[in-house]
Amino acid sequence: MEPGNETGQPEETGHALIRSYLKTLDSSPGVYRMLDAQARVLYVGKARNLKARVSNYARPTGHSPRISRMISETASMMFLTTKTETEALLLEQNLIKQLKPKYNVLLRDDKSFPNILVSRTHAFPQIKKHRGAKKEKGSYYGPFASAGAVNRTLSQLQKVFLLRNCSDSMFESRTRPCLLYQIKRCSGPCVGKISEADYAESVRDAERFLAGRSTQIQETLAKQMQAASDAMEFERAAALRDRIRALTQVQTVQGINPRGVTEADVIALHLESGQACVQVFFIRANQNWGNKDYYPRVGEGIETAEVLEAFLGQFYDTKEPPRQVLLSHPIEHEDLMVEALSQKAGRKVEVLVPQRGEKAELIAGAARNARESLARKMSETATQAKLLRGIAEAFDLDAPPQRIEVYDNSHIQGTNAVGGMIVAGPDGFMKNQYRKFNIKGESLTPGDDFGMMKEVLTRRFKRLLKEDPDRTQGMWPDLLLIDGGAGQVSAVAEIMAEHGVEDIPMVGVAKGVDRDHGKEEFHRIGQRPFALRRNDPVLYFIQRMRDEAHRFAIGTHRAKRSKAVGATPLDDVPGVGATRKRALLAHFGSAKAVGRANLADLKAVEGISSALAETIYDYFHEKG
Repeated sequence: MEPGNETGQPEETGHALIRSYLKTLDSSPGVYRMLDAQARVLYVGKARNLKARVSNYARPTGHSPRISRMISETASMMFLTTKTETEALLLEQNLIKQLKPKYNVLLRDDKSFPNILVSRTHAFPQIKKHRGAKKEKGSYYGPFASAGAVNRTLSQLQKVFLLRNCSDSMFESRTRPCLLYQIKRCSGPCVGKISEADYAESVRDAERFLAGRSTQIQETLAKQMQAASDAMEFERAAALRDRIRALTQVQTVQGINPRGVTEADVIALHLESGQACVQVFFIRANQNWGNKDYYPRVGEGIETAEVLEAFLGQFYDTKEPPRQVLLSHPIEHEDLMVEALSQKAGRKVEVLVPQRGEKAELIAGAARNARESLARKMSETATQAKLLRGIAEAFDLDAPPQRIEVYDNSHIQGTNAVGGMIVAGPDGFMKNQYRKFNIKGESLTPGDDFGMMKEVLTRRFKRLLKEDPDRTQGMWPDLLLIDGGAGQVSAVAEIMAEHGVEDIPMVGVAKGVDRDHGKEEFHRIGQRPFALRRNDPVLYFIQRMRDEAHRFAIGTHRAKRSKAVGATPLDDVPGVGATRKRALLAHFGSAKAVGRANLADLKAVEGISSALAETIYDYFHEKG
């Protein structure tokens, strides 16, 4: 569907080009894409009626400056018709997340939220934090806004209900109660300090609390405390008093606990100077389970309705919607959003813009948070811009860098070696751009930092040259910071020259005299090393970046090392996952004993079929 001349290139751009598509369109619902001369997607939109929507863009006047710029850059369009308008809405938000078009509102942070899981795989259920697919058998409560909100709640629940948080294998191996029992955070079910029936009652109480029935629990605990006191069981009474206090503390930390709102996400938007903050509060079981702020990418002159609608579509793409979604501003296609969210949830979802009462108060609180968060962010952004200008001055760059990549390696005598890359830019640390590199070089001698850096940068720039050779996707760095001195910098320069990438400035950051913070020396190719003033904010910024790269590399290395510590030859046997591995180790005692076992013994293990037993047997005996 692209009008053009014999060379396949569009003859026109802008309004005239868009008008030429009208004769090929009908009034079907669908999704349209606007592309520039290099076929990069500028904008993805949905339409109840494709012909009517596109004819709006064909008008030469009446557009906002943002839309006028977008129209003038449009060199071609693509269309997809859908059966329903709701389908068009879902497809639009899906394409925006995939393609990240320049003129769309884009939700940049889309992590999953943690839940609390009361596991049901054991006679003494475990209470723990859970993130990701809900595959494990048990009751899930959430979402909580952050890991911190979950950890605080779990810590208080342990004090109140004394439920275990240890793994099943740890539980089975205990012969004495652990420290948590000593500090009255666990009832010690692993060594029979509580009966199964009493523990089950504590689990029921914890679930009542998580389901919003905390007043009832407090009343029960208060009666038990009074009875213990009357019976002169003062130690038990004091323990119950501590549990009541812990329960009250959870409610205090939660702040607002609305009476009339059982389950809702409270979503408020604040727009200012072409920047946006969306604040989301999670209300579940009449309790506030935390809040999180988002800073979607928007532009000047954009309307609140468009920002909120785009945010909702992208936010709920990977999350289950609650029964109510309370908004600070109306959206344009509320009926479509209600239908899309209801379809996703498999039940009715209401989208409301409350004007009075408790719901309106919740929105007002979220809007205030959004306003204050955006003010803080804008202040931080201004500071960050100043620091980036300082970096450009210090290292004679043509312009303030928009993407700084910092590299570090971590290993212990060459084992479990990893490289880490962190990224910083105008919005601070860009954590979704961090990358880890498992060092594969078999010819490297243990502790060969030069060799490791060579491998990391070779892999990084090979990938960039393959995926973004024209440097149009914003993935290429404007500055490289390397942990090391002149030797490291020349080694990196050689690697870059090998790949024909010699125009990216690089700086080596060496510890300097006494390996002391504040005495860093900076090394560049063909120039004398220099230092910054000890109290220079730019120096602190560089130190923060280097420390962040070091933290990331060490964390990645530790994770790899700890995985290696728990690794066994069984990990490589086809068909043996975590559950079967546990069953084999429990039956034989060690991976070595599994490798020596005969076929009949392997078949006797619960969960190991005859075919899998043969696979395991063949694996060990062919290797031997």
